[in-house]
Amino acid sequence: MKLAAFDIGTNTVLMLAVEVLPDGGVRPILDLARITRVGRGVDKSGALDPEAARRTIDAIADFAEAARKAGVKKFVGVATSALRDARNGESFIAEVKNRTGVTLEVISGRTEAELSHLAVRRGLSLDPAARLLIVDIGGGSTELIRCERGRKLALVSLQIGSVRLTERIVHSDPPSPDDTERLRDEIDRALGGTGWDFAPDILVGIAGTVTTVCAVALGLETYDPARVHGHVLSREEVSRTLARFGELPLAERRKLKGLEEGRADVIFAGTMILDRVMERFKVPSVVVSDQGVRWGLVWREVERLGVG
Repeated sequence: MKLAAFDIGTNTVLMLAVEVLPDGGVRPILDLARITRVGRGVDKSGALDPEAARRTIDAIADFAEAARKAGVKKFVGVATSALRDARNGESFIAEVKNRTGVTLEVISGRTEAELSHLAVRRGLSLDPAARLLIVDIGGGSTELIRCERGRKLALVSLQIGSVRLTERIVHSDPPSPDDTERLRDEIDRALGGTGWDFAPDILVGIAGTVTTVCAVALGLETYDPARVHGHVLSREEVSRTLARFGELPLAERRKLKGLEEGRADVIFAGTMILDRVMERFKVPSVVVSDQGVRWGLVWREVERLGVG
């Protein structure tokens, strides 16, 4: 069978279409992404911006049509931080269903973290005995997943994300020293609020901020998931890339190899989150995963089907 999984984030619409194989594996058919910024202004207004909502529904419709042309019959989809926070989220979901036939489930931060963990567990070859920390940096929220053998997963969803923090704190171009200090303090305060005294052996970073930092660090002319997925970035590379983002005005930042146009204005805040997570948990490097919530959705569906 063929199925497609939608992940509607604060910044980006993602769709992964796969063919489920008899042995329980999957063969990707389509892996599509479009930055629509559905969460623009939600932190301040509490509601979805009509133009951003229209762009997002257009993207979902286009992707669903492409999937149907590829033979997909079954669709699953989730919406995350922006739709959790917006008071008009239900009407948006109803409009998506009416226009595209895709039903979106608004998931909690905990469910989002569980899907991220499933994607990492199935998508990377990691030592199962290692103490693992997964960070999923989104536009509206950041999820942390703490994995230790013999212990239940510990999950936390923090209200810090690249779009949310940029809108709230970053008011200069390039970011001023005051912007940078306030951003760092806000992130450190959120991370400190977890109360976690944890020394991970491995840090895995998923979602668009981390893959973008990797693409820029590698200087990729064209994004290549095969080069990004599983790549290990050192703390020094992350800090150096953060400094590049922070010293360049937006017009120059947009010219950097590996940086998507729709991320240029929020990438500094997103990278600062990654940098502060690495500092908070004293990790020397981060393993980059190109397979986030959409992959977790696919694997959850495969497990539900009992294939393989």
